[in-house]
Amino acid sequence: MYNISLTVFFPCYNEEENIAVLVRETAGILSTLVKTHEILIVNDGSTDNTGPVADRLSSEYEHVRVIHHRTNQGYGGALISGFANAAYDWVFFTDGDNQFYVQEIGLLLSEIENHDVVIGFRKERKDPFHRKLYAKTWNVLIRLFLGLAIKDLNCAFKLIKKSALAGTSLRSSGAMISAELLLRAKLSGARFKEVGVSHKPRLFGRQTGGNPKVILRALVELLRLYKEYRFTPGRK
Repeated sequence: MYNISLTVFFPCYNEEENIAVLVRETAGILSTLVKTHEILIVNDGSTDNTGPVADRLSSEYEHVRVIHHRTNQGYGGALISGFANAAYDWVFFTDGDNQFYVQEIGLLLSEIENHDVVIGFRKERKDPFHRKLYAKTWNVLIRLFLGLAIKDLNCAFKLIKKSALAGTSLRSSGAMISAELLLRAKLSGARFKEVGVSHKPRLFGRQTGGNPKVILRALVELLRLYKEYRFTPGRK
């Protein structure tokens, strides 16, 4: 067991068929892995029954809390809420679509002694071809514009020491949030480690990452962050 305090949070948008399974599995695993923990469900303005399901889970489990967004704020908004409401020193997040094996959080925890940010990468991504293509293209753009050489930038399986983000302010509301999060941690001097994790197909619900509006918003936010990064004092 790791002698740390850990917040685990799940950004959710219309995940009524996934979130209960994910929370129950996580609650059982965390009790054997870390000394102190909490689970946050960030309900990002869902239009299905995600909200009521989340509230029932909060009543059922002592360590589960729910943050409700009255309207959808986007993936970035959900992650910002998760970090802002995290009570503990380490923060882990994965998406509420249940496409990862949450027990593999142990692989990330095994690296915390010498690292501040432990990032999962999907050893075999179980997504449609077009999403894999978008991801490869996005990784290239982030490397060119921001100098972030990460194997699987948007892999939603990340463990971060909260102090690595101290004094920073996350602003991206969409898919750019992962790049912004890692860039700000890098600029703070955080030590990174990448770890291979398993991935499984989405069984329920609908993916929104390939939506043209989502892609356009990410590109706009990339240009904004690039302008800021280019003029960061001390940047090499």
